[in-house]
Amino acid sequence: MSNNLGWRSGIALVIILFALIYLTPSLTKNLPVWWSNILPQDKIHLGLDLQGGMHLVLKVKVIKAVENHLERFVEELKKDLRKDKIRYLKLKRQGSNKIDLTLMRDKDQDLLQEIVKDHYIDFEIRKISGEDSHPSFHLVLLAKAREKVERMAVDQALETIRNRIDQFGVSEPDIRPQEGHQILIQLPGIKDPKRAMELIGKTALLEFKLVDDENSVDEALKGNLPPGDEILYQMSLNRETGRQVKTPFLIKKRTLITGEYITDARVQIDSQYNEPYVSLSFDSRGARLFEQITGENIKKRLAIVLDKKINSAPVIQSKISGGKAQITGRFNMEEARDLAIVLRAGALPAPVEIIEERTVGPSLGKDSIEKGFKSMLIGGVIVILFMAVYYGLSGCIADLALLLNILFIMAGLAFFGATLTLPGIAGIILTIGMAVDANVLIFERIREEARLGRTNRASIEGGYSKALVTILDANVTTLIAALVLFQFGTGPVRGFAVTLSIGIIASLFTAIFVTRIVFDYLYLQRGMKKLSI
Repeated sequence: MSNNLGWRSGIALVIILFALIYLTPSLTKNLPVWWSNILPQDKIHLGLDLQGGMHLVLKVKVIKAVENHLERFVEELKKDLRKDKIRYLKLKRQGSNKIDLTLMRDKDQDLLQEIVKDHYIDFEIRKISGEDSHPSFHLVLLAKAREKVERMAVDQALETIRNRIDQFGVSEPDIRPQEGHQILIQLPGIKDPKRAMELIGKTALLEFKLVDDENSVDEALKGNLPPGDEILYQMSLNRETGRQVKTPFLIKKRTLITGEYITDARVQIDSQYNEPYVSLSFDSRGARLFEQITGENIKKRLAIVLDKKINSAPVIQSKISGGKAQITGRFNMEEARDLAIVLRAGALPAPVEIIEERTVGPSLGKDSIEKGFKSMLIGGVIVILFMAVYYGLSGCIADLALLLNILFIMAGLAFFGATLTLPGIAGIILTIGMAVDANVLIFERIREEARLGRTNRASIEGGYSKALVTILDANVTTLIAALVLFQFGTGPVRGFAVTLSIGIIASLFTAIFVTRIVFDYLYLQRGMKKLSI
């Protein structure tokens, strides 16, 4: 082994150099300009339990996404039936898994079957016995298609929430899907949890609808609601009394244009009233639709509806071209910014429900770091002193391997972009104890070989070779357990598993590879006579 001491030392030095490079961004913020262009900038992320923040678990109401999916198919089917001149008595969504359809003429049944077979492959058409002689059908959504819609709803909600949080300005958020259509969100260092929850949970479905000025709102409130209309409310603040005023509007149900065409939303200041408003920009298709809608409805009121609440209902004075619109509503600056964020990020495909909420104070996180660091320092010092006293120079070599092991763990966390949590600190402390365990096995084997009268060279080689199988067996089984914890655990368990896994791999490298280099250099290359062990 002494013959290849040079390249082994080179490998060890290169790995140590890489570890120092990856750890540097975590140790200092004052990095030179050239560093970011060449070297990595990833640093160790502190978990929620160490720097404080908010922990949320959201449940996506996927049934609403499925219902919206069926409603879109109802509208598409209406167009196809009109196109093929198929007359129907009833066409509406029934529950969350089927569409009810009743035809006026028997002769249209075969054509309907062909339309469904060719264009609606996610549905199974079933004929049912109607209340009268008219042919009736159920278009049942297939289970596979339903699962796909639910999965896409969760994925889209995850991406939308991530975009909102990124624009909100939270650093190092942890957002991941969980079983049961749930989303785990951890926002370290956040200072306004209430505002963050409102921002995350807002559906942000923006719709433009016409106000029905031809019928009476008062009559509609009494129960005489005209067909195709609905009652929506505008919430406004009375600046004289400071109270919220709820104003009813009679709105046509048909949505003329939605927020899906929005490409940008920015906060602007009204020069006349010095109040913030949100300026919208549509894409090319949205701009054409908006121009057409405003051109056809001059002198009518266009309600801007966000999540079934009216923000404003201005009168269309002229055709609006250029794909620009405004949302006013007497916002303060913070409300206008949050509205712009959710509109830019897009609407959630389905409402979300907060089923778990925890807030961790930064003082608790700071206290956890101090106690964790203190316990790691005390444990490390005790192990280092014991090894130096009990094994002499060999113990000092093991202590060097222990320090390198901690370096590699920290660098590994930075390399993988992992999050250091309080259980993760516990994993590091456990690794400190396990790191010297392999060296103890090796040293005891070397002692046995030396008692038999073997030379230093033979004792060292015999100690490493005979202890290797035992070391690998003990560490590999522990590594498998750690990987299982990481795969199936959540939160704190995963944090513990991350540091334990990295620590085991690092301790194997330092105990078997690095310490052997030092032994070979001292006793074989330099020819030290006395074996201090």
